[in-house]
Amino acid sequence: MGKRARKRGTLEVPPPPKPTGTPPAGTPRTSRYARPERPKAPWHPVPIVELCVLIGLILIIVGFFRDEPRLLLAGLVLASLGGLDTALREHFNGFKSHTTLMAGFAAVLVAAALYFGRVPWIGLVAGAVLAFAAVFYWARNAFMKRSGGVAFR
Repeated sequence: MGKRARKRGTLEVPPPPKPTGTPPAGTPRTSRYARPERPKAPWHPVPIVELCVLIGLILIIVGFFRDEPRLLLAGLVLASLGGLDTALREHFNGFKSHTTLMAGFAAVLVAAALYFGRVPWIGLVAGAVLAFAAVFYWARNAFMKRSGGVAFR
């Protein structure tokens, strides 16, 4: 069989149409055409979270180069709180699950409190693990209620 005979039998299938950016009527917002918007902060026009992270980064840099542990710690706390704020808003509005981040934050807080309370290491680890498990369970259920039964996004 020659080249011509083989070519005649093939059909070219056109590629599927690409999305134009405007969804067809009746398409839900969560389709591939559009994503729901992130929840806005109550203080929306003022960039408090961004300023908090910026000041935290400046304190981290200054604390590192001046060898000041208090400035370094303050910078880490400020920058972490800026990220935690966004994570909490997204989580409790059903936009995106941040269950593990929230549970880890609670475990670190409990571990720090137990450490400064001079609890033995086994008690510190046990308390942190229990705090992580409790907050993880609670936050996962809270997200599922807000997102319509979806466990994560």
